[in-house]
Amino acid sequence: MFRHIDLAKVLFFDIECVSAAPQYEQLDEEFQYLWQRKAQQLARHSEPLDEQRVAEMYRERAAIYAEFGRVVCISVGLVHRVRESGRLALRIKSFFDRDEQKVLRDFATLIDNYFPDRDNFFFCGHNIKEFDVPYLCRRMVVHQMELPKPFQLRGLKPWETTHLLDTMELWRFGDRKAFTSLRLLTALLGIPSPKDDIDGADVGRVFYDEEDLDRIAQYCEKDVLATVQLFLRYRYEPLLAPEQVTFVGRE
Repeated sequence: MFRHIDLAKVLFFDIECVSAAPQYEQLDEEFQYLWQRKAQQLARHSEPLDEQRVAEMYRERAAIYAEFGRVVCISVGLVHRVRESGRLALRIKSFFDRDEQKVLRDFATLIDNYFPDRDNFFFCGHNIKEFDVPYLCRRMVVHQMELPKPFQLRGLKPWETTHLLDTMELWRFGDRKAFTSLRLLTALLGIPSPKDDIDGADVGRVFYDEEDLDRIAQYCEKDVLATVQLFLRYRYEPLLAPEQVTFVGRE
């Protein structure tokens, strides 16, 4: 399936997010109150949560909500065919910085310059329709940034968003109930595991405590590689060998 799509016109991407502040106690009074309300909704308890549990839930879950988190890394992958050999090759690059606005701006500039519309280009990632794309759009609005045209989705019908290729949605085959992780699909389909260092729960700690953005970028890039490999599996094509993959800035 999807063999009609020119891989050179697909931007594969993944994002990494952290909570807006390292700890709940470091939020201002208004956002502490707003997180208390959010945590109570998430807990689904009739009894009020105590302060300790509210703080724990902030550490555990705030990063996944665009209202309480921020983007620290966006990794992208571009596939092309080598002229001499005819083999596919993949280049992966990351935009990462402590300044979220810079990360978002660099990503938006890439789209505006090379993937400017939804009629001729595609954007592929795992769970991007429910997470990555809405998260990026919301954070761009927070920073009062113009959304790239392919991400201007308000008012579009489902059949008008076919430029978004979601590898999790593609696995559902019409089943709307299930969430299937990228890690599970790579294991199931014989794709080398994208994770050998940290996982999503560690990103906030690595960012705030270790201040190691490079490590987060490498983690994000492995997800991009896994997504590309998964999409190739969907097309019944061979996986990329290590020598076919280049990590820009890490050669």
